[in-house]
Amino acid sequence: MAQKTDPPASAPAEEPAWKQRAVERSTKAAKLRAEQRVERFLDAAQAIITEKNTTDFTVQEVVDRSRQSLRSFYQHFDGKHELLLALFEDALRRSADQIRAAAAGQADPLARLRVAVELLFELSRPDPAAQRPLFTDFAPQLLISHPAEVKIAHAPLLALFTELMTEAEAAGQLRAEVAPRRAAALVMQTVMFVAQSNGVSEDENAHPLEAGEVWDFCALGVSRD
Repeated sequence: MAQKTDPPASAPAEEPAWKQRAVERSTKAAKLRAEQRVERFLDAAQAIITEKNTTDFTVQEVVDRSRQSLRSFYQHFDGKHELLLALFEDALRRSADQIRAAAAGQADPLARLRVAVELLFELSRPDPAAQRPLFTDFAPQLLISHPAEVKIAHAPLLALFTELMTEAEAAGQLRAEVAPRRAAALVMQTVMFVAQSNGVSEDENAHPLEAGEVWDFCALGVSRD
């Protein structure tokens, strides 16, 4: 007796192209609106930080400054800490762009690395006139409480320093045993820690470290000369 076989399952009908385009346009528009709302929150927080020269502000202050709702804020951020983290990541990304542009003016790879080290030091050190509380107030706390987030935030800087170390290695300017990525991480972390610890001392005879001294120290560890 012949065994019955089930008819082959029909393939699901594809959505019409017009519908796919409509959904795609709608998704893009929603994404753009969300990005604009996030930028308004970030701009408001940055303006408050600049005015106060501190990260000591409330979520409500940011909401009021941005002229958006509290509900909208919590749709995009878990709270103030996540907002500060977003600002910190953005500040580090912009710092990496600034350092890259400055280093590009040097033809010699080791000279590019020196520019990067010295500028990173200047951008990271406490300076009331420069108003950088994200680096001087928030960064040390974040390093202890959220090391994983710190690693992610520093990724653009690490990529840049690794690139510069690799170029110096290719030019034969690094010691043979130096691994570019590991050396980049060590140099970057050393420079930022020293800079953030290099505050104004109450001792009038104290002499804060200068960028050139920090470079000389780093160069002793990686440079062939």
